[in-house]
Amino acid sequence: MKYVVFYELAEGGMPIAIENFPAHNQRNLDFKARGTLLMTGPFSDPTQGAMAIFTTREAAEEFVEDDPFVLKGAIARWHIREWNEGLAGS
Repeated sequence: MKYVVFYELAEGGMPIAIENFPAHNQRNLDFKARGTLLMTGPFSDPTQGAMAIFTTREAAEEFVEDDPFVLKGAIARWHIREWNEGLAGS
């Protein structure tokens, strides 16, 4: 089981995201180094939001809790969904 975080960009959130990207990206790198963040990134149209895949719900929640994008208002809404990886173990 994996856990996917979906972010929805706030209206007027792009400048906030750009300003806070270095701190947000460092958080990505920290969680990747811990082995709990597998993939992350915006959709091809960044105004449609972004997603990230985590190994545990706890890691996903911890990430969002202190993510500068969330804290500074770049993200209007977010949610976490459980995901069954189709090719796991293949």
